[in-house]
Formats: sequence, structure tokens, C-alpha cells
Amino acid sequence: MPPAASISATRIWLRRLPFLVILVAAMIGAVAFRDALSFETLARHREELLAFRDAHYLWAVLGFLATYVAIVALSLPGGTVATLAGGFLFGLFPGVLYNVAAAGTGAVLVFLAARTGFGDALARKLDAAGGKAAKLQAALRENEWSVLFLMRLVPLVPFFIANLIPAFVGTGLTRFAVSTFIGIIPGALVFTSVGSGLGEVFARGEAPDLGIIFTPPVLLPLLGLAALAALPMVMRALKGGR
Repeated sequence: MPPAASISATRIWLRRLPFLVILVAAMIGAVAFRDALSFETLARHREELLAFRDAHYLWAVLGFLATYVAIVALSLPGGTVATLAGGFLFGLFPGVLYNVAAAGTGAVLVFLAARTGFGDALARKLDAAGGKAAKLQAALRENEWSVLFLMRLVPLVPFFIANLIPAFVGTGLTRFAVSTFIGIIPGALVFTSVGSGLGEVFARGEAPDLGIIFTPPVLLPLLGLAALAALPMVMRALKGGR
């Protein structure tokens, strides 16, 4: 029989394998699919996609969900285009539901792969090590809901990184999933709405204006939601100061 140490090492690498596969897929996808999953590709194949949707609606929905989940879970380029495609193919509703379901599911898969492979062990090491790293981890946990929602509402942190940070500091699956599925709804509404109007954009031979998210009617409500999410953290800091 193989020694216990060898079995333990094998189990460790098996736990890490899904996350390592994601990293390799992300690196390959950044090169191989850089131009494949683009707005131009969507515009070029729009007639075929609409025809398939009209002839096989259920398969179109399942195919879209599977593709979008794979894009997020494997960190492939094209997440924004996929969200636009959801609006273009299925309208604002139920397109936004499909977009949130697929993006949230892909994020949860990345989170689970990272936490199972490295996150749990890293969180324990930070706890045991003490010092500034442990204090930072404790601060993040104390303000966990606020930080998780802020990362989703204010996309200053790339989506892939926002899936990894919680896994590496010991965030629970339920909190991560709830904050992800709810937190991405506002942004998904905006981009799905843009996607639902792509028919007219294609007819004019133009590209969609994704800068709409920075216009006051869109940006101010998002900042308001971000401020609301940060309020418990601010109140806790004020109490600590007193």
C-alpha cells in the first residue's frame, strides 16, 4: 500500500486541480479567445443566433446559460459581450434573469474551486500567523457583508479577483452566493438593457455605448446602493472610534 503521506499529497493536489485548471484555461483563453468573443462576432452571427432562438427556444436558453457559465467559471474573455447577448436574444426580461443566473453560478464555481484548493488552508494559516495579515482578515470578516456587496456594486475589482478574495479569507459559501447574485443585479440590468436595444444598433452599423454606466441616471443610483452597503461598516468604524 502507498504510504499515508503519499495519499495525503495526492488528495491535496486533487483538491487543487479544479482551480489550477481554471488558471490554465484563463491564460489560454486570454490568447485564444481574445477576439472570438467580441461585439463584432455577435454582430456577424446575429441572424443565425436569432433564427436558432426562434426555432429552438429552450435549447437556445440552455446553450446560452452553459456558455456564459463557462466564460465566467473559466475566466474567459467576453463576459460583457455575453451579457449583451442575453439582452439581445431574450430581451430585458427574462434576459436579465438568465444573465444573473449564469454569471452568479460561474462566480460560485470559481469561489468553490479556489476555496477547496487553497482558500481554506490559506485562511487557517493567516489565523495562525497573526500580525497584520490576520488583522486584515479579521477586519474583512467583521465587515464581510459590506465588503462583498461593495465589490459587486462598484466594479473597481475585476470580477475574477472579486471571486478569489472571499475564498482566500474564509468567507462562507452562503454569504458569497447571496452577495454575488444580489449584488450583480444592478449592473446586469444596465447591460442587459443595452443588449436588448442591439437590433437598432446593428441596423445603424454602430457599436453599443457601454459608457452609459457612467452617466448620472445610472451611476448615481449605483453609488447610492454602494453607500447603503458601506453604511454598516462606517457605523461600526465610528463606534470603534468612540
